[in-house]
Amino acid sequence: MVQNMLGKIRSYYARFSEKEKKIATYILNNPEKIIHSTINEVADDLNVAEATVFRFCKHIGYKGYQAMKIALASEIMTPMQQIYEEINENDNEKTIAEKVFKSNIRTLENTFQILDGDNFAKAVGFIARANRVHFYGIGGSGVIAMDAFHKFIRSGKQAFAFTDAHFQLMSAAQLTKEDVAVVISHSGTNKDTIRILKTAGQNGAKTIAITGFPKSPISQHADVSLHTSSDETEYRSEALASRIGQLSLIDALYVNVMIINKDRANVSLEKVREAISETRI
Repeated sequence: MVQNMLGKIRSYYARFSEKEKKIATYILNNPEKIIHSTINEVADDLNVAEATVFRFCKHIGYKGYQAMKIALASEIMTPMQQIYEEINENDNEKTIAEKVFKSNIRTLENTFQILDGDNFAKAVGFIARANRVHFYGIGGSGVIAMDAFHKFIRSGKQAFAFTDAHFQLMSAAQLTKEDVAVVISHSGTNKDTIRILKTAGQNGAKTIAITGFPKSPISQHADVSLHTSSDETEYRSEALASRIGQLSLIDALYVNVMIINKDRANVSLEKVREAISETRI
């Protein structure tokens, strides 16, 4: 399958440095020119060092400029249906639904593209070995934290999530080196969330951040950071679109932990199923 390189650049754009944004804009505006240019020519056009262009290519997941050019050539020379289109006020209901679904698909694909395998494996290990796992998020991220609790309560782990920021802070203060705090924030800049993360870390707990911004405070202060990717539109904020990526990262963590702790997890899952079955007619 052809990798959506231009889509990846758009997804990363808000997280780039100023020099990286300059290179990204150049590539997005001149993709055909790029595939016929040398790294030296691009650097001269942008008045930056060749090393800066090379580092940009590495940053977006390629071994170097030549590898990026090959990926770009494959993409622009292959007819590709635009996965995402702006929603138009004149669209009918089903067309709008289709565009929302395709936007979600793009979010999932781009989030998977930027998933760091080593960091993800480390996060799985933290949770699998933990005594307790606490999930934290404010506002919309709090909904994701509650969903994570709903999943992990079935795993046999002592899982917790609280909707009130003060309760979250109090629970973080009770964590130990045997525990894990998973902190969710799209922007990574919410003051309450940062304070919760720091409190958990100061008490020895391993900390995992799920955020859309690698350079955000929670990403910088967490032991492990997992990132989502999404686009902002007129009718749908980037934070709203990112939730499908956050949910999928939680799902992937959950399934991995269930496999590692298979015997314990199966016993717990059976107990949950039995208890829930008694609530049904």
